[in-house]
Formats: sequence, structure tokens, C-alpha cells
Amino acid sequence: MSQVTALILTAVLSTMAMAASAEQKIAVVDFRTALLSSKAAKAFGEQLKKDFVDEEQRLREVGENAQKLQDRLKKDAAIMSESERTKLSTELESKAQEFNFLKNKYQNAISKREEQFLQESKPKVDEAIREIAEKEKIDLILPSKLVVHASSGMDITAKLIEALNSK
Repeated sequence: MSQVTALILTAVLSTMAMAASAEQKIAVVDFRTALLSSKAAKAFGEQLKKDFVDEEQRLREVGENAQKLQDRLKKDAAIMSESERTKLSTELESKAQEFNFLKNKYQNAISKREEQFLQESKPKVDEAIREIAEKEKIDLILPSKLVVHASSGMDITAKLIEALNSK
């Protein structure tokens, strides 16, 4: 039994020694930070604001109108007739529905454009990662979200931002 244990221990130790001698370089990267910090993402964000300024203004107006109706209903409900309260409540409900519809439409449009930007950016990010890996002779690059701990020297996020900005 002790010979089997000694044999297993020898095999494990020799495997560990071989793994240690085959030095591999590992890096981590925060893809989200790199992409959102790139010049392309900042330009995209500015363009998105310009493209949706009218929708955002309309959403704000409808929200303000609904708030005014709600405030009036709270303030004057005691002195209003039943028909006035009902009419105001119906109007408030209509404005709230319009607000929710516009908000969902706005959020869906923004999400769709953001997803499109991410899809268009993916090949550029992949290419930049490959170039960094080749240049730095990195064997394995892991997303920082999946790593519990890594020394700062292993983080290549700044290099990825630089590479994305140069394209």
C-alpha cells in the first residue's frame, strides 16, 4: 500500500514540476470597461443622445403632465365633484399609460441601438485582444469578472482601450 502511495505522490509531484517549468502567461481584462471607455463608445453615446433628444423631451413632457394631474387630484379632490374627480382620474390614468408606453418604446429603441453597437464592436475587440496576446505573448486571457484575484500586472484593460482607440 505504501508503494502505491509513493508512486502516486511521485507522479503528482513530477506533473506539478512539468507544469511549473512550462511557464504560461495569463492576463485578465475588463471587457465592459475597455469597450465603454473607448473613443468609439463615447462617440456612440453622444450620437445616441442627439438621435433620441425628441423622444426624451416628449417622455419628460408626458411625465410632467401626469405629475401635475396627480398633484391636482390630491390637492383638490375634496372640493371636486364626483364627475370631475372621475374625469381627472381617467385623464391621469391615460397619461400614465401614455408615459409607460413611451418609456418602454424609448428604452427598447436605446437597447436595440446599444446591442447593435456591441455587435459591431465585437470583431474589433476580438482583433485587438488577439493582437495584444500575440505582442505580449499571452497564453490565456480571462474576463476579470470570472477572476477572484489577479495582480495589477496581469490586467490588460488599459492596453485594450489603447488598441481600440487606435483603430
